[in-house]
Amino acid sequence: MARDQIDAIVGEWRVQLPDIVGPSMELGKRVHRLAGRLQEAVRNETAALGLSPAEFDVLSALRRAGPPYALKPSELASGLLLTSGGISNVLRRLQQDGLIERAADTADARVAWVRLSAAGLATAEKVVRAVTGAQARLFSAADPALVTAAADRLRELLIALGDTAKED
Repeated sequence: MARDQIDAIVGEWRVQLPDIVGPSMELGKRVHRLAGRLQEAVRNETAALGLSPAEFDVLSALRRAGPPYALKPSELASGLLLTSGGISNVLRRLQQDGLIERAADTADARVAWVRLSAAGLATAEKVVRAVTGAQARLFSAADPALVTAAADRLRELLIALGDTAKED
């Protein structure tokens, strides 16, 4: 069987501290390595379109919400694991670029909405297609059945760790 870079790292640890080596170490290191490769692909595509990964995340979340492509800032922050300060900075930049609009709720003035502008909708779709294309290219060297099986097994693992979807 072919060896990857993680096999070499684990082999070194097996010599130095054999008691720390096990499946959880190998999985953690491989997931970390794969996440790095995916993040690199996202950074390359978003940078080419003049966006940061955080700006991509916000545009993507708004587009995924469906018409009218609007969410509350608190929903964006919690869904994207950003602080209120972090989401405020991202929203300010997107608004300055004309990609989002902010509006007060007509029923409750305490509630604000963030909504994709027409330019934001077009940009969101462009960047989502670019990023998913980069991800597809990254995985193109692997058998599609292997990619599907890996995704299914990782879902099972995440659920076992308590990372379940909220029921609607």
